[in-house]
Amino acid sequence: MNILDDHMHLDPRGEREVAIQRFVKAGGTHLVLVNKPYDDVEVGNFEKEYELTLSLAERARGAGAKVFVALGPHPVELAIMTEKVGLPSALEKMRRGFDLAFQHVLAGRAVCIGEVGRPHFKVSKEVWETSNSLLFDAFSRAKDVGCAMVLHTEHATPEVFQELAEMAKKAGMPTDRVVKHYSSPLILPEENHGLMPSIIASRPNIKSALAKGDRFMMETDYIDDPDRKDAVLPPDSVPLRTKAFLKGGIMSEVQAYRIHVDNPRRAYGVDIA
Repeated sequence: MNILDDHMHLDPRGEREVAIQRFVKAGGTHLVLVNKPYDDVEVGNFEKEYELTLSLAERARGAGAKVFVALGPHPVELAIMTEKVGLPSALEKMRRGFDLAFQHVLAGRAVCIGEVGRPHFKVSKEVWETSNSLLFDAFSRAKDVGCAMVLHTEHATPEVFQELAEMAKKAGMPTDRVVKHYSSPLILPEENHGLMPSIIASRPNIKSALAKGDRFMMETDYIDDPDRKDAVLPPDSVPLRTKAFLKGGIMSEVQAYRIHVDNPRRAYGVDIA
């Protein structure tokens, strides 16, 4: 069966292929490899960041996984660059980062923009408003390009989901192509307002989500950090959790198919086969 981890990172200092081999050995077949800031890359050097993510994707494919790539300037980078060079210069760099990410999507090297959004920690009013402005512009461009977006934001309550959904709708972006990364099990329409939840695949989270339905995806947010081994969840968590829940009757085969095939196909426009 097909099993997809919807949000995973690799790092040149980390396990890389070893992590992917663990994922594949446990039964994982597909993953969304998401860009992130790298310790050895200067903040704001998105050309090098994206090249590194794309090269790590090739290494993951060599280890046996089918890999979809998400590229985009992480919202934390705006805050970091603002401290170093000021907001106008930081904004210019972020815009270049978005431009380049969309170029990669149009060229077929990435399937979506991500993870983008706004910082998950307190920042100045100016950085917060600029983050929201960048996010709205990205929604508008993603709508025109016809690609999905993966969001990094503060903890997503139903109220936050509603705010993000309204922003996407105002930009003309279909909400079912907006993936909320690191989501808690808010899978009902009145909870997520049409966005696609990508839920951290802990046992309690997935049990809670399955009790409501199957319109969600599963992720580890594995960061491949040698200083934080197996954080956020180990790379084999999604296939192990899926197979255990199938065996225990907690998840049906129909639900597994929707979570790992139908939902990512709807969100990203990709074939899971």
